[in-house]
Formats: sequence, C-alpha cells, structure tokens
Amino acid sequence: MSKADFYAHSANDAQAWHRLKDHLASVGQLSAQFAGSADWRDEARFAGEAHDLGKYGDRFQARLRGEDAGLDHWSQGAWMALNLRAADGNAPTPAIGAALAIEGHHIGLQPANTEMLRRLKPSQIATNHPLRLALSDPDIDRLLNRARSDGLRFAPPTKTMAALGGPAIARMLDVRMLFSCLVDADFLDTEAHFQGDAQGKRPRGRGPALDPASAIQSLDSFMQRLSAGKPTDVSVAKARQALWESMMVAARSYVGLFTVTAPTGSGKTLAMLKFALEHAARHQLKRVIIVVPFLTVIEQTASVYRSVFAEAAQQVVLEHHSLAGLGRESSASDAVDPAERQRRLLAENWDAPIVLTTNVQLLESLFSNRPSACRKLHHLMESVILFDEAQSLPRDLAVPTLAALSHLSAHYRSTVVFATATQPAFASLHGAVEKLAPAGWQPREAVPDHPALFQSLRRVKVQWPKAAEQRDWSDLARTLETEPQVLCIVNLKRHALALLAELSESEGIRHLSTNLCPAHRQAVMARVRDDLKQGKDCRLISTQCVEAGVDVDFPLVYRAMAPLEAIAQAAGRCNREGRLAELGRVIIFNPDEDVAARRLYPTQAYYQATEVTRTMLIDEGDLDIGEPEVFTRYYRRLYHLTHPETENKPLNEAIKAHDFPEIARLYRLINQNAIQVLVPWSGQLDLFEELEREAIEDGIDGRWMRRAQLLAVNLYRPARGQAAWQACLIPAQQKRGGESQDWYVLEQSTGARYDDTLGLILPDGEQVYIA
Repeated sequence: MSKADFYAHSANDAQAWHRLKDHLASVGQLSAQFAGSADWRDEARFAGEAHDLGKYGDRFQARLRGEDAGLDHWSQGAWMALNLRAADGNAPTPAIGAALAIEGHHIGLQPANTEMLRRLKPSQIATNHPLRLALSDPDIDRLLNRARSDGLRFAPPTKTMAALGGPAIARMLDVRMLFSCLVDADFLDTEAHFQGDAQGKRPRGRGPALDPASAIQSLDSFMQRLSAGKPTDVSVAKARQALWESMMVAARSYVGLFTVTAPTGSGKTLAMLKFALEHAARHQLKRVIIVVPFLTVIEQTASVYRSVFAEAAQQVVLEHHSLAGLGRESSASDAVDPAERQRRLLAENWDAPIVLTTNVQLLESLFSNRPSACRKLHHLMESVILFDEAQSLPRDLAVPTLAALSHLSAHYRSTVVFATATQPAFASLHGAVEKLAPAGWQPREAVPDHPALFQSLRRVKVQWPKAAEQRDWSDLARTLETEPQVLCIVNLKRHALALLAELSESEGIRHLSTNLCPAHRQAVMARVRDDLKQGKDCRLISTQCVEAGVDVDFPLVYRAMAPLEAIAQAAGRCNREGRLAELGRVIIFNPDEDVAARRLYPTQAYYQATEVTRTMLIDEGDLDIGEPEVFTRYYRRLYHLTHPETENKPLNEAIKAHDFPEIARLYRLINQNAIQVLVPWSGQLDLFEELEREAIEDGIDGRWMRRAQLLAVNLYRPARGQAAWQACLIPAQQKRGGESQDWYVLEQSTGARYDDTLGLILPDGEQVYIA
C-alpha cells in the first residue's frame, strides 16, 4: 500500500489493496447497468460513483491501516448529490434519490424530508452526528479535488427522480429501486475484490438467465408424464384443460396486473407457471418469481417445481425462505459444496431465472430500508411475479401493498398476478391505491369464464349452522369418533387442545398446529396422507394452518365458524380429487364457549370478517362458496365495514412523511414481538441435542439459526414475570457475546414439555402461544 494512493478496501488474500477510483467507477457502471431502462439510470450511475467519496479522507485511509475508527464516509457523497452544479455553473435539480441511497448504503435509508436532508451538511453533521461518528473529512472540496486527481469526474445526472414529490408509495419505491441498484453493485464489487487473486478481482458468475423456451419444454414434458400417470376424473381433466387454455390466452396480453380466479383442484399451480413462462417469452421478461403465503405451503410448491425442472442442465429454481437448504450443511464445519454456496450467493440478490419465496420475504423487502433486504429489489424489474393464495394479504396492509405492486408493474415492466379460489375485491380499493401510486389497482382477470370452472369442479356441499346452534367440545368429539376419516379445523390452538383432550382415547388422532415445529408438522402431514391413502382411521384436529394450499383430501370436514375465505379454504381439503361418489360434506359449527370470558378468534380482523360472514348468512341464507360473486359481495361488505385505507394509522402517517425506517418497522406481515424456541421433537432428537449444546456452550450464529428453524416453535414474547421465562426457556448464547433476545431452548420441566401429539406445552396459565 502506498500513501500516495487512495483505497476503498484493505488487502485481500492475494495482498492486493482495492483502489478507490476503481471501486467507484465499477460501482457506478454496475448501478447504471442494474437500473436498465429506468428514467433515473443516470442518477444510479452517479450514486455509484459518489457513494464512497468520504473514503478520500485521510482519516479513512488511516482506518484501513488500523489507525482510526468510528468514521462516517458516506454523508459527504450524499451532500454532494444534494448540491450539484452543472457544467455551466447553474444548479440542476438535486439528486435526492441518489443522496438518500448514498446516505443509506451502510446505515439504511433514512427519513426523506427537508429537515433530515439539511443535517447532511458537513459543518453540521461533523459537530452533531446522529450516530456519534466522526466524518472522515468534512472538507468536500478537498475530497472532490482528490477524486478528480484520481480521474473521476462525477458528471451530474441528466435526469433525477422527484423523490419528495408525487404519490408517496410510488416515489418511495423509486428510491428503494435506486438504492437496490447501488447496494447490490457495492456488495458485488467489494466481494469481487476480496475473492480476488494475483490476476485481480474475481467477480462472481452471474446467475443463469431465464430461458423461457427450454423451461416451457420442461413443463410440457412434465405435464405429459403427469397425464400418463394416475387416471384423473373426466370433469377434473376438462376443467384443468380449460384453465390451461385460458392462461395461454392471457399470457399473450400486455404486461400489467392480473387476477387468476380458479377453484381448488383446477391445477392452478402449474397453469400459473405456464402463464409466466409464455408471458416472459412474449415480452422478453427476465425472471419468474413465485410468492406463497406460508412456510407450511412452500415445501409442497417447491417439490412440484423441482419435479418440473428435475432434468434441467442447470439450477433453475432458487428457493429463498427460512427452511430452504436446512440440514444440508455439515454439522462439523461451515463448509458447503460449491452448488450450495452458489445457491446462497444467488439468494442474496435473487439473480436466478425462477425464484420461489414467501410473502414475508418479498413484501417486507418492498417496504424495507435495510441494504441487505433491498439489495434484490432491482431484480423485480421486468419480471413475472405470481402471488398464490392472494387472499392471505393482511387487510391493514392491503392499500400500500397494492400501491407498491401497481407502481412496480406500471413503471418497471413487471407483470403481477394474484391467484386464489377466493379472490378479494381489491379493485374496489382502486381509488385509495391511486392516491399512493398513479396507476391504481385495476387488474385483468386471466380466466374470464371462471364461474363455469367453479361449477364444473363443485366437490362439496356446505352445511351451515342455525344462528343460535352451538357445539361443545365433548359433543363434537363424540360425533368425530363416529367418522373414520375426518378433518376438524378450529380457530385457536386452545380450542384444538380442548378438543384433543376429549378425544384422548380415540384411534387415529392426529394434531396439526404451529405448536408443532416445522419438521414435526411435515411428519404429521406425511402420516395423514398415508392413512388416507390406505383407508385407515384418521381424525385430524388442526388450526387454520392446514388450509392455504396444503394438499390433503378428506371425505368430511368440520370447520368452526370463520371468515368466508377461510371456510372456502377448508372446503378445499374435502373431496379435493373428486373421488367420492357424492359431494363431500363440509359442516360449519359454532363453538360453545363463554364469549365474555375468553376470545374466540385469533385477531380483531379475523373476528370482523367472521361477523360479516354471519351477517351475510342472516341476509342471504345459506351461502354458495362455489359461486365467485358471493366472495365479491363478501369482500365489498368487509371493506365497507373496516375501511382498509384508514387502517394502520401509524403506517399511513409514516408513508406520508416518507419515513423509511419507521415504515420498515411498521410494515410487518408477521408479529415481530415473538421469540423462537428450540424444541426436542423425538423425530430429530440427535439434531436437537447437537443444537442445544452449541446454543449453550459455543453460541449461535446465522448457520445455527438456519438449521434450528426446523425444530423451532414461535411464541409471543412472554412478560418477564411469567413462569415460561423462569421455568423452561433458556436463552441461547450468541457467538459475538451475550444472550440472544430471540432464540431460546426448551428445558423440559414440570408443566413444560414437548409432546409427540400436542407439541409445545407450557406451564398452566401461560398465554404466550401464537394462534
């Protein structure tokens, strides 16, 4: 290292230092490349070139030599972006998007308001830094002179985004997209340096490009093998062919927003993939992203797609979710095979032709302010994004979510598809969405003749309860005991446990809820499917976790009164394959409990939706869940009652204020006030004991957490005085020191244990289960 040179990063294993001018030029070039045809492409280039301007400071160079610390090297470039001067001396529009991205590339996107941006002024931030850091150099002129002497010019962008003007969600998504381009470029160029050798930087290989023609050939071949396999009911085969043909026609439509309204059992999962590949081929789109709501569904979907592309020459489907790749690592070391390492690298930025992920992973990233979460967002441009089970989108997040997806589609050439058998009436929220993103929400239905499709696949008859009719658990248990194969779905874990207690002496009892760890749930469902196939007694008591997309087929389903979409999803687990000579039976019941004493539903939103269902039963009589128009009326009533555009006031206020950190904190699909507990399920005791020892003796890290997910149960965070903390939850130690606040190990004791049927049992009186 020469003191006459300026560096971005210290020496790699080849003892080569990373020259700052090379890093800034490379990141600028990559950022512009990632921006594609976006009208702010030139601003992305500028952000890349200016993001590390502060590294030209003497103190930062000293830091690289281990002689200084606690420095801010990003605020100088951000301030320069806010005070650009054109070549003729006139001031062009400030590059606010670039300024926010540069400021946030280490600390996350910060609030985008005039007051916060003024604080970036070097003379002010040098004396009152919000993070108590020191500027690497407060003299921007000195930094610019050094950069120019190094050959950099920082040409002002020809066009900049209006980051603080216009509809809030649209403008903020533009900033996040630019931010994504910058941070991914920065990560990749830095990684290339540290992976470098004597010949120089070694950039990682790009992920394989989507080859729609080859992927379509794989899918068509798979469908031929499937049709040549087990015989399919004639009406089912006709319905699936009709859906397939509708999706082929829809694929020829222009890029935009679509709904796919199709009944359970119609082959929606594969038909959606066919649409996506044909649509991508027609419009030269770059990737397909499949989004599912729950981890209980994703392994099933992943298995289907793995089968489709099993003979592909290269990895086609990238799974990015918390259970992906678990158990594939060596327990003795962090070493993984090259294919696994490549999968993890691609998961960082979704550089893959087909990505399978969850609502949480994609949607929370769209509203995040963190570099690691936003890094992949630019790869949503020019993509087909398929949301399966679209009804699962929380109502209080619906309007901002629809606005973000609308802007993504309208401005970044992405097609967004909402597929479900119970299509929410989101189009009725168009006006509210339009205030946040100009295009609003006006999707096209990909299956125009879907009412006929529902009629052709009518598989069940629903028996509704009389208004005052109630069933207590003992009475219900005696009824279930007379049925050899039956699924009973209740609304709360507490209800499931009460019913199981009444059935404790019965044969073929199975239990499914999130009291069971994921590995245990997978084992239960495998056993259930085997029992059903072999005609054995099987009485499955479950919470609603069995409903969305779980492939299981009972002749009879009992369902506690619930929102209409939940009842329809429950019905999708009955006579699913149409094997019964008559229609399957779905029986709805009202649990007999003291409503004044204890809640009957997991959330207030769930209760409100259930009450809309009850009101419709009173007003209209028995509801036909095989009629899509019933759901349109149901959702319109629900939205009229609850006004989704006004729900979640704190989030709405944060959006109006362009407060990126607060939005990231408030936009949550899953309750974040939760902990994860490692449990000793007998099916994987060896893994539990290994993880337990590491958690207590060695400390946990990311690798440990990935492995532990399969044996983890989520709980609401108990209050400090609750016995659950003191008796049975042992905090895991962190490798970097201290106790984890999020991971615990179950210590089995009096009143606390892990049961092979019931799952996690805590001391009496502890109300910390997530329903």
